Order: sequence, then C-alpha cells, then structure tokens
Amino acid sequence: MVTFRQKGDFSKLTRFLEKAKEVVHLGDLDKYGRAGVAALASATPVDSGETAGSWYYKITNKSDSAVISFRNSNIQNGVPIAIILQYGHGTGTGGWVQGRDYINPAIQPIFDQIANNAWREVTKL
Repeated sequence: MVTFRQKGDFSKLTRFLEKAKEVVHLGDLDKYGRAGVAALASATPVDSGETAGSWYYKITNKSDSAVISFRNSNIQNGVPIAIILQYGHGTGTGGWVQGRDYINPAIQPIFDQIANNAWREVTKL
C-alpha cells in the first residue's frame, strides 16, 4: 500500500505563479506585434506589394491570458491572398500554382524571442 501525506499549503507556489503571470507586459506584446508584422511583410512574395503591406496584428486580452494574432487584410473576391501564396491554389484553366512556405519561417524567430524572454523573466522571480 502506498500513502501520501501533505503538510501545509500551496501559497508560495500560488504567489510565484501570480508574479509570473504579471511578467508579460502588454507593451511587450505590442513590440512583438510590430516585429512580427515587419518580418511577415519582408518575407511576403511581392508582385504588387499589396499583400506584403496588408499585415497587421491584434492583441486580445482575457482574464487569464493574452493572445497576439497576425492577420492580413488583402482579400480578393473572398480569397485571402496571403493564404493562397502560402499553400498554393488552382488556376481558372485547371492548373496549379505551388505555394511557398513564407509565413512560418518569418514568424518563428518572433515566437522564439517571446518564449525566451518570457522564460528569462519567469526565472528571475
């Protein structure tokens, strides 16, 4: 038979987690949003430049989290151009235009930077 006993409470852990939650500042998210938009714009394949210039970000705050979303407003005839550049698309004559993975390589360094900076802040506590 295995038994466990626990003495005390989790107040220290709770305090640590509350401090960690406060570490990510909204100003930092704004900085990462601008950096992500710049990275996406510079990596977007350019014909007219409209898709590259149409990147923006949105920060959504909830009670227990914050989300940063990268979006592109260039939509032609209901088709998001950034997505068809990424994944490819069919042509009107039955052909196929191969997509080019430009979004993931452009945005990954920003995600890595967010994770590294958050980890550094949390471990300072």
